[in-house]
Amino acid sequence: MGSEIITAIEERHTTVLFDATSNVNDEQIGELIRLATRAPTSFNLQNWRFIAVRTPEAKARLRKVAWDQAKITEAAVTFIICGQLADHGVMADRLRPAVEAGTMPAGMVAGWEAAAKSLYFEQPQRQRDEAVRTATFGAGTLIYAAHAMGLGAGPMIGFDAEKVVREFGLAADEIPVMLVAVGHALPENWPQKPRRPLSQVLQLV
Repeated sequence: MGSEIITAIEERHTTVLFDATSNVNDEQIGELIRLATRAPTSFNLQNWRFIAVRTPEAKARLRKVAWDQAKITEAAVTFIICGQLADHGVMADRLRPAVEAGTMPAGMVAGWEAAAKSLYFEQPQRQRDEAVRTATFGAGTLIYAAHAMGLGAGPMIGFDAEKVVREFGLAADEIPVMLVAVGHALPENWPQKPRRPLSQVLQLV
């Protein structure tokens, strides 16, 4: 299994050209998000939401507020990855399944809630930073889930955030962090581009 994960990391590449005649069904969309939400989040807040833009009408609406990028209408589905402002008030609800499963002692919940409150309460920059981190973890995991399912994926930051919020009815505590287009890749896509050498990016201390 470990070697398969390493192979996926080395083989994955960004898809920009999609087969517009191929679809991804709702069951596959659900499985992609089930896997995406296995990504880590601070205090297990799970402060994310995924909007699957898959109908022609919705794709056209998104393309209008996303720099007219063709991949939005050519991909089978484009996900709007939303991060939610970190809120300690949801802790008990988010941790309850772990308590019920016997993973987490019930007595620990109050301590986690207090720690999250001390970190995020009345700290708008930290709340926003956590929303962006959470959404990014989810998006990255979604990209590898797509790869594992034989699909191509391409992340996008080319969109008008305020217009996406209005067009798709995001809540006041939600930030559209990025878009991820998913579908069947055409063979004309480039392979993974070479990365900078370790000597330029790694410091051993």
